[in-house]
Amino acid sequence: MTPDLRPELPVLSAVRQGAPLVVLTGAGISVESGLPTFRGAGGLWEGSRPEELATPEAFHRDPLKVWRFYEWRRGLVRQAKPNAGHLALARMATLAPRMTLITQNVDELHRVAGSPDVLELHGSIVSVRCTAEGTRTRPTEPFTELPPYCAACGALLRPDVVWFGEPLPEETYRRARQASLDCALFLVVGTSALVAPASGLALTAKDNGARVFEVNPDKTPISGLVDGVFRGPSATVLPAIADALEAA
Repeated sequence: MTPDLRPELPVLSAVRQGAPLVVLTGAGISVESGLPTFRGAGGLWEGSRPEELATPEAFHRDPLKVWRFYEWRRGLVRQAKPNAGHLALARMATLAPRMTLITQNVDELHRVAGSPDVLELHGSIVSVRCTAEGTRTRPTEPFTELPPYCAACGALLRPDVVWFGEPLPEETYRRARQASLDCALFLVVGTSALVAPASGLALTAKDNGARVFEVNPDKTPISGLVDGVFRGPSATVLPAIADALEAA
């Protein structure tokens, strides 16, 4: 169902004129690209919950098991293509002079869709990092042996993502929070709003006077706190928002 955006024309017009827009995306935006949400990634994975495999402790305990999980996910990402929601946000970036796109996703589909300067709060599953030297590489093919080791120093490689219990990249989060403090319009797209500190950005925006809207087919913990909710898949709702922004 196409959302009725007529009541929001004033804020959309302001965004076209340069008022700051922030969009925060979560795993839900990539579902229509064939990528399962993190918590729904096959339910139990080899007898473990996905969250139990996404910790430094799990990696230290059994790097092979963790890498088998992440190489499975990396294979899904290699096959995925941006959907209409990703493409709509890339178009919105050309319409809104001061748009900031923040994502909790690690699939890089926003980059592939053409969105500039994406703030990736949780890193990238496309990239890997040496556990000894911290150097990053971007292998395009599956690893032939798991777990993989650094070609330069022989140390274990790890996925270049933020695991539970690890801090977000400091400068990336600083920019995300500042954008949330300054914006006039904040869109929360396809996220459960459960993972802190990203989950607090929308409320930061609202507390500082922004209009905040949720795009999600399901109710979330933030649904009752925002100014409005668009119940539908992001691949349907976001193109409609982009059209309304273009016409504002």
